[in-house]
Amino acid sequence: MATAGKNLSLYDAAQLPNGARYRVGIVVSTWNAEITHALRDGALEVLRAAGVTADNLPVHEVPGAFELPLGAQWLMEAEQPCDAVIAIGAVIRGETAHFDYVCNAASEGILRVGLDTGNPAIFCVLTDDTIEQSRARSGGEHGNKGVEAAVACLQMLDLKSTLYGG
Repeated sequence: MATAGKNLSLYDAAQLPNGARYRVGIVVSTWNAEITHALRDGALEVLRAAGVTADNLPVHEVPGAFELPLGAQWLMEAEQPCDAVIAIGAVIRGETAHFDYVCNAASEGILRVGLDTGNPAIFCVLTDDTIEQSRARSGGEHGNKGVEAAVACLQMLDLKSTLYGG
């Protein structure tokens, strides 16, 4: 296993782009809240450390991963639109094909939000076989994918700013 014994969430804080001028929304699934709230907290910690103010960090909950794309789209279209959105969820494999449909819909939907808006829509949905794997990736031995999502979000905002100015 490629992640065995590795914390994949380590990053150089000195290389983190300044987020002070950005509005970054987080949409988080309440299904598997033990996992999703840990991912949310990891993302918020990084974004705040990068200078994103509390006023520019709207966090909204949706029932499950299937609803993440629409929640992300609404954050991009809101009266105070977000420059980027991080969509956070956790889908744990069960005994039916439901896992495959939800994972596919969430990933394609979040991708579409980014492509349709031209703004970063970051996929932070764990798609694990077991709760133990999700725990390992939401603050456990493999780090916190919420941290990684926030770093990716800031990097994408910085790239857009570099390419398009602003």
